[in-house]
Parts: sequence; C-alpha cells; structure tokens
Amino acid sequence: MTSPPAPSVHHADIHSLYLDHHAWLLGWLRKRLRHADNAADLAHDTFVHLLGKPTQLQEVRQPRAWLSVVARGLLIDRVRRQRVEKAYLEAIAHLPEAEMPSPESQLILLETLARIDAVLDGLAPKVRNAFLLSRLEGLGYKEIAERLNVSLSSVEKYMATAIRHCFLAQQ
Repeated sequence: MTSPPAPSVHHADIHSLYLDHHAWLLGWLRKRLRHADNAADLAHDTFVHLLGKPTQLQEVRQPRAWLSVVARGLLIDRVRRQRVEKAYLEAIAHLPEAEMPSPESQLILLETLARIDAVLDGLAPKVRNAFLLSRLEGLGYKEIAERLNVSLSSVEKYMATAIRHCFLAQQ
C-alpha cells in the first residue's frame, strides 16, 4: 500500500493541473451551466475539492475526463442541496414568526438535511422508497410491501440495508 503524496508535492501537482486545464474546465462548465459566475464557482470548487483529496495525479491518464467527473459530482451535490433548501424553506414559510427557527438553527437543519439526502441517495431506489415510506409516512412493512409490490421479506431486507447504510454513514 502506498502512502499519499506529501502535501507540497500534491499541491504542486494540483497547481500544474490547474494551469493546464482550468481554462478548459471553465469553458466546459460554461457550456453546460450557461452562467459564467456559476461555472467559475464550480471550477474553483473542483480544484479546492482536489486539494483536500490525496490522489496520485500521475496515475490519472485523462485529466480532463477526471476533472469533468469531479465537477459533475460537485454540481449534483449543489443541486441536491438547493432542492433540500427550497423544500425546507417552503415547509417553514407558513410558520408563525414566533415559531420560526433561528438562522443558526436553520443552517444546522439544512446541513443535516443535505447529509441525510446524500446518504439516502446512495441507496437503491426500492430500498430508499421503503425507508422513506416507513420513516416519513409511518407505513408498516406489510403496507410498504403492498405499495412497492414486493414481498414482506424484501421490505425487511430493504429496511435492514437502509438502517445499516445510515448507521455506517454516521461513523
């Protein structure tokens, strides 16, 4: 097993990658996002993300393909977070002012919801649906089995998988 590169070597590699491919990544993102500021933010976030990941850049054979995969993943995370934020803000919009959570509480809740959403996104669709039907709608396993048109034992397996996945995500 090889150890990760020394930080100075890693930073130098990222710097070289930035110099060689930043303009290309920015153009690639502009075409897809159609908004220069969002493209610039995402290009920046892509390289910042790479600084935090000890990767053997010498092993990356197609840096542009690799950068586009990293940027696409960050974009998906951003869109997911925006959807969660929008749903949360819509849910609390009708609350009386006295019951509104403080800005600090709202931020903590939004971050928690984004993490939960990311964990659930890692589940297979039927597993995720079974888990959500159980936890959000309060359905029993038999009702979930009927709703998903699967056996009761499948629902039990789905729930065990979902709970294990959530537990491991906390570690």
